Amino acid sequence: MPFARLATATTPTCHIGLGLAAVGRPGYINLGRDEDLGHNRSVETLRARTHELLDAAYFQGVRYFDVARSYGRSEEFLADWLKKNPQIDDVVIGSKWGYTYTADWTTDAEKHEVKDHSVQTYDRQRAESADLLGDRLDLYQIHSVTPDSPALTDRQLHARLAEAAAQGTTIGFSTSGPAQADAIRAALALTVDGEPLFRTVQSTYNALETSAAPALAEAHDAGLTVIVKEGMANGRLAGPHAPDALRAVAEETSLGCDAVALALVLRQPWAGVVLSGAATTAQLSSNLHAAVVDLDDEQLSRLAALVEEPQVYWERRGQLPWH
Repeated sequence: MPFARLATATTPTCHIGLGLAAVGRPGYINLGRDEDLGHNRSVETLRARTHELLDAAYFQGVRYFDVARSYGRSEEFLADWLKKNPQIDDVVIGSKWGYTYTADWTTDAEKHEVKDHSVQTYDRQRAESADLLGDRLDLYQIHSVTPDSPALTDRQLHARLAEAAAQGTTIGFSTSGPAQADAIRAALALTVDGEPLFRTVQSTYNALETSAAPALAEAHDAGLTVIVKEGMANGRLAGPHAPDALRAVAEETSLGCDAVALALVLRQPWAGVVLSGAATTAQLSSNLHAAVVDLDDEQLSRLAALVEEPQVYWERRGQLPWH
C-alpha cells in the first residue's frame, strides 16, 4: 500500500497531510477565507498559491496531498506541481470522485457541486483524474458516502472499484453528515470476491464533532488507514472564532488554537493522517506545530466539554456561507 511510505518517514509532520479544498477553487465554506485569499482569485493566482503551499508543505515534512474532482482545479494544480518537481517520488496522492464541480470559477453559484455516486460518474471522473494525475494517483476515494448512498449497494460499481484496486490503485471512501459512523460500518462490511473493498476511510473528526470515533477505531483495527478531514471545523476552531476553552489551552501551550485543535486529533490512536486545510503558508506552518503539542489530562478534559451533538454540528456546517 502507498501509505507504507508514511510509516517509514521520519519527520514529525509526516502524518499531517495537506488538503487543497480551500485553494483549488475561488469559493469555499471556511470561515475567514475572505481575508485569507483576498479579492484576486484568478486561476493563475490560485495556481501559484497552491504551488507555494505544496512547496512549503513538502519542505516541512508533509508527505500526503489530498484533492478531489469537485475541488475546482485542485487536481490540475497538483499535477502541475508534480511535473515541475519530478524528483519528488516519496509523496502519497489521494483524490476523490462523486461530486462534480459546477460553480464555473465563481463564488456566488447557486450550486457549487453536484453529488452523484453512479458507476457512470465514476467512469467519467476516473478518466478525468487519470488524465491529470496518471500513475501518480495512489488513492481514489468515493466522496462523502452517507448511509443512503447508492455506492454502498451498487455491485457493478463495486466490481469496477475492485478492478482499479487490482491494477494498483488503493480504493477508499470519505464520509460526511451526522450518521458518519453508520456509513463507515456499512462500508467496512463490503467485499468483492471475499476481499474487503476499501483500504482507507476519510472522515470528519474534531473537537466539536467526535461521533465517528468508535467506527474509525473499528476501521483502523480492520486494517484501514484513517484520514481525518475538517480537524479545524471549517475555521470554527481557528483563532478568531475559537471557543474560550480552546483559546485558554492554546495560551497555556504558547501555540495557536489551530495547532491545539489538530493535536487533539493527532493523538487519537486510530488517526493515520490528519489533514491541514491551510490557505496560506503562515497557516500551514502554524498547523504543523500540532506535531509537537503535548496536552495534559486536565486540558483534555476542558476540550472534551466542547463536543456538540452531531445533528447540531452538521446543521451549523450546512449554514456556513460560501466565501
